[in-house]
Amino acid sequence: MPKGYIIAHISVRDPEAYREYIERDTPILEGLGGRFVVRGGRAEVMEGETHDRHVIIEFPTYDAALAAYNDTAYQEVAAIRRASADSVILVAEGT
Repeated sequence: MPKGYIIAHISVRDPEAYREYIERDTPILEGLGGRFVVRGGRAEVMEGETHDRHVIIEFPTYDAALAAYNDTAYQEVAAIRRASADSVILVAEGT
């Protein structure tokens, strides 16, 4: 069965508040079966435009990734991200 991924492209506006988001979202998403594959680090845009920070979280299945994103506890913490950063978040199926 194909894996699922939450992929995020983020530009942080309030680093202090965003730090709280990271501290709180990590145990939630890992507890739901997620494994952070990419979390920040160096990136170079080769084509097009995007945000400054990139995150990829791998889940056992696409449905697990969707469920993690929609999880009530995660959505409560995601409010911090929405208030402290601009972001594009998607859930994608892997091969």
